[in-house]
Amino acid sequence: MLTHLAGRLARKALLSMDPETAHGLTIKGLASGLALSCPAPQDERLAMTLADLTFPNPLGMAAGFDKNGEVPDALLALGFGFTEIGTVTPRPQEGNPKPRIFRLADDRAVINRLGFNNAGHAALRARLIARRHRGGVVGINIGANKDAADRVADYVTGIETFADLASYFTVNISSPNTPGLRDLQGRAALRELLARVLDARDGAAEKHGRSVPVLLKIAPDVDEAGLDDIAAEVLAARVDGMIVSNTTVARQGLRDKATASEAGGLSGRPLFRRATVTLARTRQRVGPSLPIIGVGGIDSGESAWTKITAGATLIQLYTGLIYQGPELVGDIVGHLSHCLDRHGLARIDMAVGRNVDAWSRADPEGEGDPE
Repeated sequence: MLTHLAGRLARKALLSMDPETAHGLTIKGLASGLALSCPAPQDERLAMTLADLTFPNPLGMAAGFDKNGEVPDALLALGFGFTEIGTVTPRPQEGNPKPRIFRLADDRAVINRLGFNNAGHAALRARLIARRHRGGVVGINIGANKDAADRVADYVTGIETFADLASYFTVNISSPNTPGLRDLQGRAALRELLARVLDARDGAAEKHGRSVPVLLKIAPDVDEAGLDDIAAEVLAARVDGMIVSNTTVARQGLRDKATASEAGGLSGRPLFRRATVTLARTRQRVGPSLPIIGVGGIDSGESAWTKITAGATLIQLYTGLIYQGPELVGDIVGHLSHCLDRHGLARIDMAVGRNVDAWSRADPEGEGDPE
């Protein structure tokens, strides 16, 4: 009880601060060993093995929280089944001018226009080498520098730099905060990107004796034709999986009208429906076997279960943690176990896609869960 009280007080204090300052303090606290939550007991029914990676549960920390790989082990200790570092670019970059993170508390949402601020490949590599024998699934989200002459080359460099350290790679071409980045989701550009990235991965596999899965992260704002093209290229290139989705540029239905006008990507509860519809439509296009990580608006056990039944093999969150606190991790993991009991399922993978058809037909701008 004291732990929960301390967590509530800490969360209240952090929410009273500038968002970026609060985030920095949270990273420092985790790095120093501070933890305000006890993870839920492990349930072997929630474990999953994909591409030789063992996930103790399907809940992961999304990219954007631990951009520089400072606290992967602290996050795993909170009860996450995996965590994702980044987005990291070859050279350090400061990102966009401050302020660049805005809370919409009434909407349980955040708008950010950070712009891939990170310390670069060399700094991250040093940290990962220092923890390389600690285990756990730690993915690396790779991106391109804003001023790169050849952005695809930056992704290739990311693969080559971390192929001996990453559990998996996420190719992030879906952030709205680097001008022109989402153009790489177009069919011809995507075909070239995937070919060069996967060639780099295969070359690194020969060098290091291990082949690292590559996932593609897409935006929730892709239209039907665009989604057709992305799915076709992903299947043709034999990409190992997808992440659906990044933040949205849409602003429908927000209570905080003033903050909603800020430029950047919207995350949190208002993203849930749009991201989940895109997830279900992606699942229909790529078939039942391709791993998909569902992201966007997860802030409860119920929303986590819904994301899985809409087609997610694994799930990630970030913004929900800002408003709910670290105890959310245990709450979600515990709720997933309860759902398996309620539905008489022996394993979490048996729940994947059970409601995909209803979600694929839903209006992204509608309200509530589809029947």
